[in-house]
Amino acid sequence: MVQITHTRDRRTVGTIPPLPGQDSAGRKPSWLKVRAPGGANYARIRKLMRELDLHTVCEEARCPNVGECWEHKAATFMILGDVCTRNCTYCAVAHGTPGPYDPVEATRLAEAVTQMGLAHVVITSVDRDDLPNKGAEAFRDCILEIRQRMPDTSVEVLIPDFQGSERALEIVMGAKPAILNHNLETAERLYRLARPGGRYRRALTVLANARRMGGPKALTKSGMILGMGEEWDEVVRCMEDLRRSDVNILTLGQYLRPSASHLPIARYYSPDEFSELAEIGRCLGFDHVEASPLTRSSYHAWEQVDKANAVRNEA
Repeated sequence: MVQITHTRDRRTVGTIPPLPGQDSAGRKPSWLKVRAPGGANYARIRKLMRELDLHTVCEEARCPNVGECWEHKAATFMILGDVCTRNCTYCAVAHGTPGPYDPVEATRLAEAVTQMGLAHVVITSVDRDDLPNKGAEAFRDCILEIRQRMPDTSVEVLIPDFQGSERALEIVMGAKPAILNHNLETAERLYRLARPGGRYRRALTVLANARRMGGPKALTKSGMILGMGEEWDEVVRCMEDLRRSDVNILTLGQYLRPSASHLPIARYYSPDEFSELAEIGRCLGFDHVEASPLTRSSYHAWEQVDKANAVRNEA
């Protein structure tokens, strides 16, 4: 493990002045402005999602990159409905009692992938703590259905923690996804506030177990959204913990508050700060680090697997 040292001041919520590009009223800095979604591919994909009764995290989580990704014919599918059994205070996805499990959802999703001609697919889900294996079979079925129709398409899964169930993780890993992703999201100190249903150490264990189950060629990935009140040294500590869990790919992006009822933004990180964190990540040994204000877990996912594999092949 590479030991990283840094001399940054500890940044405490409530004492940070506006950063360059952010005015005193707290409006978004200039580097977070994106064009409104549109274009032919965007309209076609949205229409297809409605016709096949599918959900995308791009829409449900109000991702700022939805226009760019959909124009590149890339989408992150959200399975197991659009209602989550947990209530994370930073997340825009609805919380409540989910509908029944849909056994043919995997078939519809695979049909969408086929019609879109995707080379790389990302599949995530709401938390389904109400199901026996927390929805693990749905991930497995989607991987297998896509592989049957599109054998050259790589499938990345962004899974919940399955409440730490190794059996559920084995079900997913048995289908051999190209990448197993589980997001750490924030510092351990903030878990009770931001992720009351999650556990920091449990998330790290899920990632370590996925690497163990997947074997030496498996790729694992995790991400954080910054600006919910963590301090700089806590971010670096999280990165070190993720490397101890042998995570290959790391994503770092800016937290954007979905609404006034969600956790407030404590600060905005500048593009230079994200670049600095990316360099720290590379020194720690990640095969690839995607870090920028607009980065999300699935942002440029179609490129991340190629870049990570290229680094591993050179080693």
